[in-house]
Amino acid sequence: MRDAITGLIGRYDQLGRYLDRSAIDRIDAYYAQSALRLAAVELINGEAATIVREASQQLWLDDPELILPGGNAYTTRRLAACLRDLDYFLRYASYALIADDLTILDERVLNGLDDTYKSLGVPTGPTVRAISLLADSVVSRLVDAGAADRAQVEAVVRPPFDHMVRGLAATNVRAR
Repeated sequence: MRDAITGLIGRYDQLGRYLDRSAIDRIDAYYAQSALRLAAVELINGEAATIVREASQQLWLDDPELILPGGNAYTTRRLAACLRDLDYFLRYASYALIADDLTILDERVLNGLDDTYKSLGVPTGPTVRAISLLADSVVSRLVDAGAADRAQVEAVVRPPFDHMVRGLAATNVRAR
């Protein structure tokens, strides 16, 4: 795992270059957002269960057939697996958030997940929607807590969630 600073320095080192103005500005932006990143991760750590529960409840309200007989979240075992996966996505989003590096999501979440979901017949459409709902919850909670204005919070918090959404939407499969 790496963070934005290590990745940036690594790229410049490979090129055998000193940090230029662009690199310095990137480092400055990373540190300028650090308090908001920490607040987001602290919020996620403290309220993960509530965030997952609220996102899943909203998903069931929007798409109730998921929890009805024949739906992909029907049966206690499938529902538990769905909630487990949402918690997994939220946890990895927090890692990418604090590091300001989305590559962890490719390495630990997206690579291979499409094959797993396809083999199990899990539709990624509802998963994509649930990940967006997780992001909505984190953003709203941070704005309500006064961490920053909505635009700043969105700019910092949404990228890891949006990255997972794009990665999963690209491999969308339908239920059997």
